[in-house]
Amino acid sequence: MQLPAGLLTLLRCYSYAKPYIWSISIAALMIPLINGISLGMPQVIRLVVDRGIARNDARQLAVLVGLLLGLAALKGALTFIQGRVSELAAQGVAYELRREIHDRLTHLSFSFHDKAETGQLLGRAIQDVERIRVIAGRASMRLIDGAVLLVATFAVMVAMNPLLAACAFLLMPCLVYRAFRYGYAVRPMSLRIQNQLAVLASRLEQNLRGVRIVKGFVQESHETERFERDNAKWFEQSVEMVKLQAKNDPLLLYIVHMAIVATIGVGGWLIIGERLSYGELVAFTVYLTQLIQPVRLMGRVAPKLGMAISSGERIFEILDTKPEVADSPGAVKLPAVAGEVVFDNVSFAYAGRGPAVRNVSFKVRAGEIVALLGGTGSGKSTVLNLIPRFYDPAAGRITIDGFDTTEVTVKSLRDQIGIVLQDTALFSGTIRENISFGKPSATDDEVTAAAEAAQAHEFIVSMPDGYDTRVAEMGRTLSGGQRQRVVIARALLKDPPILLLDDATSSVDAETEYQIQQALRRLMTGRTTFIIAQRLSTLELAGRAIVMENGSITADGRHDDLLRDSSLYREIYERQMLGSGQSPVTTKDALQ
Repeated sequence: MQLPAGLLTLLRCYSYAKPYIWSISIAALMIPLINGISLGMPQVIRLVVDRGIARNDARQLAVLVGLLLGLAALKGALTFIQGRVSELAAQGVAYELRREIHDRLTHLSFSFHDKAETGQLLGRAIQDVERIRVIAGRASMRLIDGAVLLVATFAVMVAMNPLLAACAFLLMPCLVYRAFRYGYAVRPMSLRIQNQLAVLASRLEQNLRGVRIVKGFVQESHETERFERDNAKWFEQSVEMVKLQAKNDPLLLYIVHMAIVATIGVGGWLIIGERLSYGELVAFTVYLTQLIQPVRLMGRVAPKLGMAISSGERIFEILDTKPEVADSPGAVKLPAVAGEVVFDNVSFAYAGRGPAVRNVSFKVRAGEIVALLGGTGSGKSTVLNLIPRFYDPAAGRITIDGFDTTEVTVKSLRDQIGIVLQDTALFSGTIRENISFGKPSATDDEVTAAAEAAQAHEFIVSMPDGYDTRVAEMGRTLSGGQRQRVVIARALLKDPPILLLDDATSSVDAETEYQIQQALRRLMTGRTTFIIAQRLSTLELAGRAIVMENGSITADGRHDDLLRDSSLYREIYERQMLGSGQSPVTTKDALQ
């Protein structure tokens, strides 16, 4: 028989507690000890009433009250130990889940991140994991504790007085039914609230990242209205949950009070008929209170269970996603390469869009420097993205020194490729940490040498803390040109045989661009280099240009040949030449 999906999700969440089995075992060992004390205390109370109070025996009263205090203290100590070790296991579950989520997100392909929203992912990694932590710790232990206490208390009550037990249990099915009905209603509602909260987080995250754009276009009021609409929707859903809770809790209390009243009434009648002592009625009432507590606990924990199951489903949606780019069975480690790159009839399309490149074929010799030219959407960046397997081609093959890139391990492939993308992303941390990101073992001298080669050393040492200067998220405390040079230094420190430069000098002024190009001219010697060129000065670095249009190669060759044979190249050349204020002859001579 197949288990319900919600239960399977819950069991999968609990499976992350395996490394903390000793903590769980200690917490489980506390269950019979705590419940044993809970079952024994009403009997001591019965003796207090019947032997101490009813007989006016002060000595026995003092002994029994002292025993009660001792049992209460022992129960409190055992409950403390149980709560502490169960919470340790719960924190362990949260730790394991967050570690696995982070690992999965960092290994998922670009195609996943192209569609995912950062705020949604953050919500799953933080809020959803926290909900599972709550249910995986003390809440679950109390449920087990309560279930054991429920059965044991019922058995003791039946043994003491079957008639009184029947009265007490007359309304118990209503209580259980209401508790579980509440939990069933809460689960879908909880999922909607969690999804809407993720929408809120995503909206806030986008506004924070794009705060300069929002302010620059004077859209503060518009973005506030959009956030308010999403916030109002979350508020309405949360109010629905509150209304359900407000309706459920008094109903549970009413059922509980009805059971207590029925027990006291029947118990009083039995006392009058001398078939029950005062102490037994008091003990029975205490047992009834103990009996009701687990059921009320189920009512409180039921929504948390529903939330945990919904959170688990959202988390496992990420964990069960398979990377589209992964090591194939039998993938081998790519040995040190010279850097020959061959595209053989390669085609590729991004999800939901038309072909980005069509039947692209070319060969780049080891150590050759090639510029990629073309308008927006021509396929230049896609070509660069396919080389390190950010995406896999839909058709055709890409080889490096004869090795098909899909038949070698992703790590060994990317280890031999240095990348400078248009998005000059830096991490919160020091400049040194950002430069050595691709080579954490780099020495200070190596970091400095890479920075000097990228023309970054001078501005770095001028800062108060030099290489230990901390940069803000995405490197916002640095200028565009400074960020670009740090990113170039990061790629150069890796010392790869293949370099991919996506318009690497786009964010720098003319003087800095000249300095970077001089460094690149020296450092690209002997390396296979692909440069997306947007400026004539960048073309000067390349001995060959590949011109792309609408995802296809329209021309491939040296400058003189392309000027003669490619109208698109000639148009790009002349347009940029006029923008630079140079004459055709001067620029042509420079390119030769």
